[in-house]
Amino acid sequence: MYRILLADDEGIMLESLKNIITSNYGNACEIVFAKTGRAVVEQAESFRPDIAFVDIQMPGLSGIQAMQEIRKFNKTTIFIVISAYDKFHYAQESINLGVLEYLTKPVNKKKILEACSKAMQLVDEARSRRSDDLKIREKLETVVPMIESGYIYNLLLQDEFHTYQSNYRELLNIEKKYAFMAVVEFGDSLEDGILTNAVGASVRASRFYPEFREITKGFFDCLVGPVMGNCIVILVPHETGSVEYEERVEIVTRMRNLIHKLEQRIESKFRGGIGRVRLLEEVKDSYREALRALREGNSHVVHINDIPSVQDYDGEYPLELENQYFQRTIEADYAGSREAANRFFNWMETNYSDYRRDIEIKVLELVMRVEYTAFFKGSMKYGFRYRENYLKEVQSCPDYEALRRWFLEKTDAVCRGMATTKEKESESVVARAKAYIDENYQKDISLDEVSRLVDISPYYFSKLFKQEQGENFIEYLTRIRMQKARQLLKNPNYSIKEICVMSGYSDPNYFSRIFKKYEGMTPSEYRERLG
Repeated sequence: MYRILLADDEGIMLESLKNIITSNYGNACEIVFAKTGRAVVEQAESFRPDIAFVDIQMPGLSGIQAMQEIRKFNKTTIFIVISAYDKFHYAQESINLGVLEYLTKPVNKKKILEACSKAMQLVDEARSRRSDDLKIREKLETVVPMIESGYIYNLLLQDEFHTYQSNYRELLNIEKKYAFMAVVEFGDSLEDGILTNAVGASVRASRFYPEFREITKGFFDCLVGPVMGNCIVILVPHETGSVEYEERVEIVTRMRNLIHKLEQRIESKFRGGIGRVRLLEEVKDSYREALRALREGNSHVVHINDIPSVQDYDGEYPLELENQYFQRTIEADYAGSREAANRFFNWMETNYSDYRRDIEIKVLELVMRVEYTAFFKGSMKYGFRYRENYLKEVQSCPDYEALRRWFLEKTDAVCRGMATTKEKESESVVARAKAYIDENYQKDISLDEVSRLVDISPYYFSKLFKQEQGENFIEYLTRIRMQKARQLLKNPNYSIKEICVMSGYSDPNYFSRIFKKYEGMTPSEYRERLG
């Protein structure tokens, strides 16, 4: 059905247009009339026409003025102008308003039908696009919750997730660099600050999760994570790296209203804990704070800053930069760790240049903390007297630049240790796998068998092998077998069938096909060429 508005101050013209359209399109069109400019606007507001035939000269508002008013609230109506005046400025105004056709009176039936047909085609195309858009949105409504859950899950559980975090941020249209996390806990009843029947509540959560998402997104512009036990994690992107007192109160108030709405709509009791704003790469710390607020607070909603014993620094302190320094160093990111170290040192030198001893202590603290972390990851040796010269070396630095160089040298050393450890881990695994293949190529060995031997899951082993070797497991095994087969073919005492078995294949035909694929000839042809 096409909704068509006919606007002209002449009744005969209106009837003529209606007869032409209905005689060709019959019941496919719903038609209404307007004889004044004001009536055109009012009809367009209530009727929402797909197509409008509008005369330029009408009592009150002109056709041009009426179309201008309609465009303010309706961008989709397709206008066809009919005018007794073939004037340039009218045609120009019509073009500016996106008019489809400018017809001059008297208008014959053919031109009206051609214009009407063209407009109907555009209406159909627009409806088709809207339908496609709705289908895409429906599919996204199914996919987006999974992407949001995956993003939050990875943020919390994968240490090196930042390397491909940008993919998620692009998919979810996250443009802000900061965020805070909130944890919403649910259960049957609140007893001694703990919600009871966590297991039962977790089972029920799968039923109310879609409604939970809908309600939560009505209070926060946020991402909703998966159900984790009897908790659901919420990630709220934030414009800046800090929250002032008034905003903090407003966030807590919104969370309290959210909890109230959840308890009205869902048959469970709810509590909420809120963490500080962090960089997205470090938002896991906000999650820990939200959990702590939930456990140590004695209210339905608790912000981490409302807990008296919460950690706080005296004055402005670049905690985010310090965390970045540790993260980049442990990840063996040479450039990133040096940048963070230099920026932190600049901050100390700018703000505390008169306190040399305090800067020395802080440098020692940072270096020793990152070395200690590296030790537990297996990349550094650690002994009671390994750092016996650190204090002397730091104190003997003649100036801040020398102290900075010492700081960067120790940072680089940890990066090298971490990088070497990762290389050794992968090299030792791949080396052991290759040694086993070289010795047992003639047997029916598989990826699962070799991955079990090196005590790594098949998927990760396959990825590691390809990364270090430049070819996958099967390609390497086949190459070794073909290499051995070529050597065996030089010995005329072995038949092709025997060489097939000795090379690790049970089917001579399959062996022949693989050999030809690698060598460009069959085993028999290869032997003949050898003479």
